Amino acid sequence: MDNNKLETISNLFEGSEIRSIWDSEKEDYYFSVVDIISALTESNNPRNYWNTLKRRMTEEEKSELYAKCVQLKMKSQKDGKSYLTDTLDTQGILRLIESIPSPKAEPFKLWLAQMGKERIDEVFDPELAVNRAVDYYRSRGYDDKWIKQRLTGVVDRRKPTDVWKERGITKNVEYGILTNEIYKEWSGMKASEYKEFKGIRKESLRDNMMDIEVTLTDLGEIATRELAQEHKPYGLKENIKIAQMGGNVAKVARDNLEEKLGKTVITKNNALNYKYLDDNKLDKPKKLKSANKKNLKEKNNTEESNE
Repeated sequence: MDNNKLETISNLFEGSEIRSIWDSEKEDYYFSVVDIISALTESNNPRNYWNTLKRRMTEEEKSELYAKCVQLKMKSQKDGKSYLTDTLDTQGILRLIESIPSPKAEPFKLWLAQMGKERIDEVFDPELAVNRAVDYYRSRGYDDKWIKQRLTGVVDRRKPTDVWKERGITKNVEYGILTNEIYKEWSGMKASEYKEFKGIRKESLRDNMMDIEVTLTDLGEIATRELAQEHKPYGLKENIKIAQMGGNVAKVARDNLEEKLGKTVITKNNALNYKYLDDNKLDKPKKLKSANKKNLKEKNNTEESNE
């Protein structure tokens, strides 16, 4: 899948205008449901199609929908005004595509099946995943030296997480907290803030770092791993202190280098120097929790009912 998720989804719909909003907290896009339906069905009234589709859903399907569906304000393609409209994140949109009985949806279903097959193949032969990663990076313009460094970094990234697991860290959110402590200590930014600084969203932060930034990140993680093995912390609180110590090792190295260079080594540049052209961002999404809520009824004060 393309590194730019927005570009990937847009390409799938062959140029159809699909409105989207970026949620920086969740690090995912919300896409307009009626735009997706319009692109797939060419219905004259995608809102009615959406209502009919919801009525035909099983209770289990409806429950899944209500857990994922979010109403957000988007500019109408007709009058330019902003109205509440049903949206789904990337996973929700892919599930929606599976529910649409339209010939235009079949290529998407075949694509999803192919993606699923590739993932299953990779379970039995992990080398396939490595080869696909190499092909992907080459297609994006990365040279073989960079690719080798990146893949080596992926392997090395497992080492601190393995140590953390031995030291009582088991939840993904805890791994994220410790990683952020390393980043904050040497760069002054959490991973999400660093990505925003570089102007990237779903893309891998490491894929968009310059060589020195990657090296400092690696140094912070290696130092954290060695310190954890030496001091043997246990639990989140103790490991946070060690992560801060490891990040500080990288900070000292950064400060020394910047003093000699006379400039900062942290740059807004990303690996391929691209940027997002849209600025639709979400502050606080409002989730739809119940089938009986007013904003999920077929007739409501939404964009679709005004079109």
